Amino acid sequence: MGKHAKYSPSSGKRYMNCPPALLLEEQFPDEESPYAAEGTAGHKLAEHLIKKHLKIRSRRPVSNYYSDELLEAVDEYVQYVIEQIEEAKHICSDPVFSVEQKVDLSFRVKDCFGTADMVIVTDKKVHIIDLKLGKGVQVDAENNTQLMIYGLGMLDIAEMLFDIETIELTIVQPRISHFSTWEISAEELHQWAEQEFEPKAKMALDGKGEYKAGEWCRFCKARFQCRARAEEYIRLAQMEFLQPALLSDEEIAEVLSKADALKKWAEEIYTYAQNEAITNRKEWPGFKLVLGRSNRKYTDEEEVAEAAKTAGYTDIYRTSLISITEMEKLMGKKKFNEILGSYVYKPDGKVTLVPDSDKREAIYISTAEADFSQED
Repeated sequence: MGKHAKYSPSSGKRYMNCPPALLLEEQFPDEESPYAAEGTAGHKLAEHLIKKHLKIRSRRPVSNYYSDELLEAVDEYVQYVIEQIEEAKHICSDPVFSVEQKVDLSFRVKDCFGTADMVIVTDKKVHIIDLKLGKGVQVDAENNTQLMIYGLGMLDIAEMLFDIETIELTIVQPRISHFSTWEISAEELHQWAEQEFEPKAKMALDGKGEYKAGEWCRFCKARFQCRARAEEYIRLAQMEFLQPALLSDEEIAEVLSKADALKKWAEEIYTYAQNEAITNRKEWPGFKLVLGRSNRKYTDEEEVAEAAKTAGYTDIYRTSLISITEMEKLMGKKKFNEILGSYVYKPDGKVTLVPDSDKREAIYISTAEADFSQED
């Protein structure tokens, strides 16, 4: 097993916002979900395909996670990388290409290293390209801590050979057709390292600073038992128990901004507590394990069908199409669009209140009312 970084760039945003989380997480075992395992498989395939394009010897990986849909997502990323490689060849006589590049910042921050998916270095630019195979949360490149750390590590190396002026950071999230690119000057990145990254990383490694809950808690190993997170959500929950008319506009807006996270946190706590009770016989004050409600089931479907037919009943089967998502995964996005694209439509969604940061266009209630009246 390879050595694990104590300060992992992929967790950098969490440690920058909540420095003590680094040492707190050491008390918990590493986690790997099926989604993470699928992501690893996808990255290995992408690495192989890019190396093949660069004429670097590589053996095609094998995985049970490969599906038409995953292969198509990986191919979309690979094609983007190939475009960037060819463009770099046109603007630089001797560009540097590195796939799955190890980035070590230990001379800046102890035990800080990681792996950048793709690095392209030209005369004046370092381009970091990162593949994200998740589709639950859109990830943007702007001020992305993980990519800024990778960029900093590569800048330290590239500046020995090139006069680097710009670091370009790109996130490719093919499963939601999301491409995000952001640039930062070398000077600004060095300034960020000195004023933000290094001081806060040192605090994290020393176990100093304050615990702070936020969206960076999503993958924290201590998220189920973290007191700071609990206190933040309990504070909001107490506000929710008040009559809305007693809350100020600002307080209601604060609850709205974190309502989804509050609900998810409550569900996570329940799941954690239930798993502990089942697997470790943990007893929680005021709670007990019981058998949940269940539905009736046939003991043998073939015998049931035969008995029903014998009794004269023939209309006993139900057939239906698989869902659009299942069909797209079966065929792959490209073939799905070719074969069934003209048969698919997307109706307007239900009017929903969301934060201003949401990228969807705002609607106005008068317009919505007019639409409803036209339908009537």
